[in-house]
Amino acid sequence: MVKMASELTFGPQAIDWVDGINLPRMRKERAERAAKILKAHGIPTLLVSPVPEIRYLTGVIGPYFEAQLNYALFFTDHDPVVFLHAGYYQQMLDQASWIKHWRCAHSWLGGTPGKEASMEEARVFAAEILDELKQRGLEKEKVAIFGFDGYAQEALKNAGLTLVPGQEMLGEIKKVKTVDEINCMKMVANITEFAWWKMWQSLRPGMFDLELRNIANNAALEHGAESVIPFNAPRSGPLSYLRGIDNTGRMLQTGDLLSMPLCHVVWMGYCSCTYRTLIVGRKPNDQEKDWYKILLNRVDSIIDAIKPGATTADVAKHFAPANTLGYNQEYEALTIEIGHGMGIGGYNLPVINRLFSLKYPQPIEEGMCIAVECSQGEHRVGGVRLENMIVVTKNGAEIMDHMPREQIWPPYLSFNE
Repeated sequence: MVKMASELTFGPQAIDWVDGINLPRMRKERAERAAKILKAHGIPTLLVSPVPEIRYLTGVIGPYFEAQLNYALFFTDHDPVVFLHAGYYQQMLDQASWIKHWRCAHSWLGGTPGKEASMEEARVFAAEILDELKQRGLEKEKVAIFGFDGYAQEALKNAGLTLVPGQEMLGEIKKVKTVDEINCMKMVANITEFAWWKMWQSLRPGMFDLELRNIANNAALEHGAESVIPFNAPRSGPLSYLRGIDNTGRMLQTGDLLSMPLCHVVWMGYCSCTYRTLIVGRKPNDQEKDWYKILLNRVDSIIDAIKPGATTADVAKHFAPANTLGYNQEYEALTIEIGHGMGIGGYNLPVINRLFSLKYPQPIEEGMCIAVECSQGEHRVGGVRLENMIVVTKNGAEIMDHMPREQIWPPYLSFNE
């Protein structure tokens, strides 16, 4: 039987008389975990560019509007060096006291200045990275990198650096969460819960699906989310099974089934991933109730199988095979029937589905945060969807998103009718 996680005793606002989320401790423990894992791989330096990775390792964010505007050097035995984009660099010098070394980043804006200009700016970028490594006696050691384009990688190699891929190590670093990270995940689940209630309260026949999207996104932002993805949108009526067409501007009709991904609602960098199913203007009929019963039982069996010591193969066998969903091959259902780690930057380890996990299992560990999502229905008729955010405890999985999940939501009617 699935269990609910304990609720938070504090809100997203900082107050001086409750511990809440200890941000300095969270930054410190993330950095310590990263250093420990890098040392286990014999890697003293990690060079990253994507903002979520910079944020995880250093607690600093920069602009998102173009790739490689920011990057950071993270060391196992030295303080990190953070390179921020023009303007951000000047503004942040006195804002993040825990960062001792700031630099202005070099960017060639995705190659738009042209090949020669981009190669030259990449050369300057690589020379500065080499200089930082020389100052620490690390220029001859391996450098793990993540998130850099071909110009950057070629320039770093031409500078004489030995590069190794950093993606696998970053996955290992981020897969298990600290107490404060888990509380961040619970907080973002709380924020999405309010957004779901606002959707439910607002749902009416004749609404445009994009109206409902805006209501949900605005509700999340009003209650503390730092960002939402604007293309999260409902799939309704004949488009509700399976995933695909969205943002259509479709008008909702009485009896439409509807689901929407409240994914990448972000708080402190940590991302949500939840689904619920609603119905417009009436109670569910027997077929819809049957679909949802099958769906709920499947999600429950998956969550029950998630526990320390199990593997993703043990869990994956509880997902619906692709051929029961109307597909011929498992890759056609990729991310439709899936469990995936959550944290900073969206997908984390592990990934659980029938495509990968049965043949290539990964261990389930205490402290993982995982989203479990499944669907049931009929193409161009309608369908139901459910996704829960869970945390793995020593005693098994617990659900962090407390919005009711026992049935399809019937607007205008109480849950007891």
